[in-house]
Amino acid sequence: MDQGHMKIKGGRKLKGEITLRGAKNAVPKIMVAALLTDENCVMQNVSHVVDTRIMSEMFTEMNCKVSYSFTDGAMEICAKDLKPLSLEKVQNYSGLSRIPTLTAGPMLARFGKAFLPRPGGCAIGQRPIDFHIMALEKMGAGLHDVEDGLEFTCTKLHGAKICLDYPSVGATEQILLSAVLADGVTEISNCAIEPEITDLILVLQKMGANIYVDVDRVIRIVGVEKLHGFEHSVIPDRIEAASWACAAMVTDGEILVRNARQIDMLTFLNKYREVGGAFHITTEGILFSRGGKFGSTIVETDVHPGFMTDWQQPFVTVLTQAEGISIVHETVYEDRFGYVKSLNKMGAKIQVFKDCLGGKKCRFEQRNHMHSAVISGCTPLHAAEIEIPDLRAGFTYAIAALAAEGESTLNGIMYIDRGYENFYEKLMSLGADVTEYVK
Repeated sequence: MDQGHMKIKGGRKLKGEITLRGAKNAVPKIMVAALLTDENCVMQNVSHVVDTRIMSEMFTEMNCKVSYSFTDGAMEICAKDLKPLSLEKVQNYSGLSRIPTLTAGPMLARFGKAFLPRPGGCAIGQRPIDFHIMALEKMGAGLHDVEDGLEFTCTKLHGAKICLDYPSVGATEQILLSAVLADGVTEISNCAIEPEITDLILVLQKMGANIYVDVDRVIRIVGVEKLHGFEHSVIPDRIEAASWACAAMVTDGEILVRNARQIDMLTFLNKYREVGGAFHITTEGILFSRGGKFGSTIVETDVHPGFMTDWQQPFVTVLTQAEGISIVHETVYEDRFGYVKSLNKMGAKIQVFKDCLGGKKCRFEQRNHMHSAVISGCTPLHAAEIEIPDLRAGFTYAIAALAAEGESTLNGIMYIDRGYENFYEKLMSLGADVTEYVK
């Protein structure tokens, strides 16, 4: 099956501006929140990426009314006549995205039954749903094995004290979406506190939920009897902002990323400046460029407010052009350096190791995972034909192709479309030399 391809000639400086819309990691989760009420829900700043389309199609099959405006990114959802899908259909959608897993809470609240499918999404390491299962069982859901997944049943969920072994974003979202209509108080400790989590909490609060965000990664949810509709503008995509920032730097260009928010990117901006990048904060967004000579650094990914794992791949491309030796220690996903082989094919010098090459405590220590990388910088990149393995690697290869000598072919651009709205149009508006683009 042809998954699309593009051809990029390197050597051009990217200059101009692009506009961010709602974060790919926020929009679908807020869509799921709309299933908790029978009232109309309105979202603004919705990006038209693959996960949004998948959830829209799934919601339509569940008898929800869904409308979307391509022009202004406005979406309306009404789940008044919501109906559960068959196990087979839920499984089909879960094979395309991991978001359907998060519908368990709303489905248990409204029908007393939910199916937890195998998670989909990009192949960047294991994404176990053990935390989801543990949380739902603690809140009173009965677990039943069914073909290709798990079925949960309950009369009504109840509050519980839940401590996560790791501050998982997905598990935190699952508990929030399940606890808001449960009886009693639910307390999540060691939870995720990413900006996208905060955005979901703001939506749930608008709907009538009582959620208290305490210190030390603790969230308390006091269940309510009913939730209402909402109007909400989704936060802009901080991952896309960082990706364009890296593209500006390696091409010696200048890109204004409209709607980019400093508060969501503090850690990235510090590292960007440290290695020689420049940025200017404006009321419209952030202007990114090269500030001077590239320098090496040490990066360790972590949960928020640390250096985001999704910033790692494009930033590594920047480090291939920096003087000296840089080290990247990945502590979030165990298999996120799969893209390195193709960068080396383009002339980069990157070695990956099983050792923890960093100071942070790492759950992958002595577990035989290639989760650290050493980048020997200032290596000229040349064109190559590359297979895109996942979403973030796709943008990374595009950045490398923009900086490389010659014409590169990137196969599998459908992965880029999973998380970057109008990617081709944005490239062209910035002056990239894209000789062919076939979806």
